[in-house]
Amino acid sequence: MSFADLGLEPKLLEAIAASGYENPTPIQKEAIPPALAGEDVLGIAQTGTGKTASFTLPMIQRLAKGRAKARMPRSLVLAPTRELAAQVSENFEKYGANHKLTMALLIGGVSFGDQDAKLTRGVDVLIATPGRLLDHFERGRLLLTGIEVMVVDEADRMLDMGFIPDIEKIFKLTPMTRQTLFFSATMPPEIQRITDQFLHNPARVEVAKPATTADTITQRIVKLPGKDEKLKRAALRELLSHKDVKNGIIFCNRKSTVDVVAKSLQKHGFNARPIHGDLAQAFRMETLDKFRKDEIQFLVASDVAARGLDIPDVSHVFNFDVPIHSDDYVHRIGRTGRAGKKGAAMMLVTPADDKFFTSILKTIGAEDIPALDFSAFFEENKDVRDRHRSSDDKKPGDRRRRSKKDDSVKRTDDDAPAPRRKSSARPKSPQKRERNDEPVVGFGDHLPEFLTRAVAG
Repeated sequence: MSFADLGLEPKLLEAIAASGYENPTPIQKEAIPPALAGEDVLGIAQTGTGKTASFTLPMIQRLAKGRAKARMPRSLVLAPTRELAAQVSENFEKYGANHKLTMALLIGGVSFGDQDAKLTRGVDVLIATPGRLLDHFERGRLLLTGIEVMVVDEADRMLDMGFIPDIEKIFKLTPMTRQTLFFSATMPPEIQRITDQFLHNPARVEVAKPATTADTITQRIVKLPGKDEKLKRAALRELLSHKDVKNGIIFCNRKSTVDVVAKSLQKHGFNARPIHGDLAQAFRMETLDKFRKDEIQFLVASDVAARGLDIPDVSHVFNFDVPIHSDDYVHRIGRTGRAGKKGAAMMLVTPADDKFFTSILKTIGAEDIPALDFSAFFEENKDVRDRHRSSDDKKPGDRRRRSKKDDSVKRTDDDAPAPRRKSSARPKSPQKRERNDEPVVGFGDHLPEFLTRAVAG
């Protein structure tokens, strides 16, 4: 089946061909026809399957006729992160090259004034993160009553980031007559509730089981003897130094860890750069752009880079931390092995990660993930490993406080210092004392003359 068989118009087919695509992916085959027919669509597919084109192409064809009014966009696309929203806007520009559709991108880190100017002129396509969209609405700079098509992308990520109340509020601000295209990699109960409430008899499109990994990805783990961070970073460097590693994304659970790992890699001569939500938007976009252009070899990231980002030709994904939520493992490693290409995913696992690792195995339906032989590495780093083991052997009760007294003797209430008693005696009046045979006069022994003067009535 080709794109022409899906019912797309010639102008769109030209733009698709110019982008280098020939055949639609399974999610595109199933989602585009009902979307073109005006039906609500509930799309469930693993990351990297081409969900973005599944809604951008039918939206462009539908919006080709008509004109936007000031502050009343005709369509709305909600994305969980700034990076994903920016990527969706790039797709609209690419596929809408032969159409004269106007577009605005509402994300944080960009001037309100520039965004407001575009809204004032009127836009056919509004792409936004939930928080920035509601900021504009609450300022009275935006109306959502003209929305014809509404898209929610990466809905399960919205749930993880706490955006569900915002999503519900935005749905209620749009007309009931809108067409809704709803896409998610997984369908937890809360997402199912949202779809039941706001979608009308949607065409359900499910091209892969939720939370499954692609067959094109080779998965391996490295079992570490403990949680020593220095040994863990050394093991990561060993993985990155392998000759088969062209480039890679290194995922950490915390933003602070992202910064530490990135600085450590840079210190050891690796071409690495961090990306997470606390960094400036301009820096984040520049980092992604340089990584796509192979100007940066390794991207050290939080889960801001785990969902939906289209970064082609990523040879490896490295999980420096075992993800706390098992679904995040699927999304992280989905950054490699895309579009039928081969990829590899490596994960560092410590004994403290057993609970999370077991959950991942259950989610992906695997009994185990093969472990790499790191015995030679551990032998070379024996000093670090032994130091960690010796610190683990110490129990909290073995630590003694530094004190002059012997802590082996338990202090009783009788050993406590006696409380100070308040004296009942009156303070003694100042006594005369002699210095050089002259008496010293105190205030209590002498009344100044000015205090005895009569005051005129």
